[in-house]
Amino acid sequence: MAQVVITIKIMPKSPDVDLAKVQEQALSKIKGFAGDGEVRAEEEPIAFGLKALKITFVSNEEKGSTDSLEEQIKEIEGVNSVETIDVRRALG
Repeated sequence: MAQVVITIKIMPKSPDVDLAKVQEQALSKIKGFAGDGEVRAEEEPIAFGLKALKITFVSNEEKGSTDSLEEQIKEIEGVNSVETIDVRRALG
């Protein structure tokens, strides 16, 4: 099967949430879902000091839906919402 590149957006409950801590825990859950692979994380300014965390990673297409991963990440303390914002087949 093909590889897919997935981007998820994690919204914290407030600007006071430690995004580094959320990122560390989210990456652990992503590794459990997708295995070892390339991962990129970045902060996206939203408004009034609030920043979202966008994580892009590579996974095997056979894994299917990211719903279970989203639910796991929602359980992290300080996370308000998780949304898969992009899924693309990797070329090459």
